[in-house]
Amino acid sequence: MKNFAYKITLLLTLVFAASSCTEQYVFQNNDFESALVVEGTITNELKNQTIRLSQVYQLEESGPKLEKGASVSVSDDQGNVYQFEEKDTLYSSITPFKAEPGKKYQLKIRTSAGKNYTSDEQVLTTETKIDNITATATTFNGQRGAQINVNSFDPSNTSKYYRYEYVETYKIEAPLWSPFETNVIDVPAVPANPDEDFPGSPAREDIIISLRKYETQTCYSTKKSNEIILNNTNSLSEDRVNFPVRFISNQNYIITHRYTIFVKQYVQNLAAYTYYKTLKDLSSSGGVLSPKQPGFFYGNIKSVDNPDEKVIGFFEVSSVSSERIFFNYSDLFPNEPLPPYYESDCYIREYTDCLGDPPCSGTQLRSAIRGRGIVYLSSSGLKYFMVKAPCGDCTTFSSNIVPPFWVE
Repeated sequence: MKNFAYKITLLLTLVFAASSCTEQYVFQNNDFESALVVEGTITNELKNQTIRLSQVYQLEESGPKLEKGASVSVSDDQGNVYQFEEKDTLYSSITPFKAEPGKKYQLKIRTSAGKNYTSDEQVLTTETKIDNITATATTFNGQRGAQINVNSFDPSNTSKYYRYEYVETYKIEAPLWSPFETNVIDVPAVPANPDEDFPGSPAREDIIISLRKYETQTCYSTKKSNEIILNNTNSLSEDRVNFPVRFISNQNYIITHRYTIFVKQYVQNLAAYTYYKTLKDLSSSGGVLSPKQPGFFYGNIKSVDNPDEKVIGFFEVSSVSSERIFFNYSDLFPNEPLPPYYESDCYIREYTDCLGDPPCSGTQLRSAIRGRGIVYLSSSGLKYFMVKAPCGDCTTFSSNIVPPFWVE
């Protein structure tokens, strides 16, 4: 795998120049060496802005190494300086602020090793709001599904370049659910008592059926987009966006009941768009600024101390707009069969609670209950009807906490 990656790098030499006034983004096929990775987007939202710092990693490594102990700040040309503090995997501004039109912003970094880096000055892009998000039933590449489009319009015709992120949340209903659950309890042996004519009893494992203590039928899962989603309107006569940001097959269980998507639209300048387009073209994984790269290319961050030092990443100042949409499966596909459930193996398993040869399966039943691999559906006498855990308890792979934004 490593040798194959090196062969690929010998074939790739990329010089990406968008125009005579745009900085080139040069792909180089060098041997691996450490380089700082910077992911920073300052927006016109009043919030604690964030910057992410890490180091590039090799193909055989599992992921990036976070850059710890750095001093990070963003300054503008009006003399304002916003200091950042380290929080978990990010650097967050100590005080909330937002990017304002006409001001020039610059990122400055000093690592724990004493190395200094700075970005090119950036200005806030045109503020263009999302008009609406639509969801329609359509067929794409021969697959029927839900097409989610973002719509916006910039009458000044100056936005042009867009990047999108989304967070999707969906409701899950366990198809074979019971309000009861089973547990196995150990009952200790009781010694014989001749005085009371009690012969004693051996230790045993009893199956107890009781009401569930928490919600396990309805759950909600949330996932973030893991790809670079870009769009531009250069080929259009006006800066009008009708962009397909997400397609979901009608056989995908995530839209079985109720689904919502929260989309963010970032307006980029040409240099930022070019950088992300280059990154998208070169990336082989879903990560945004820490993909396993077959080579190296530059952004707009440079070393103050050593102009030849390699730094990857881009600091951008983007206007952002967001919008959310909800829909039910029946809204788009009325009277159509629901998609297959998350777990395809949802047949009912029958156990007979006795010891010995088949049809007895008491030992197997207790072992499965203890291992939480199956859950209770119903019972009759010695018969227990059980199902695979995800089929009757959605908390085995999702969360039963209702999101604060959720509406039915």
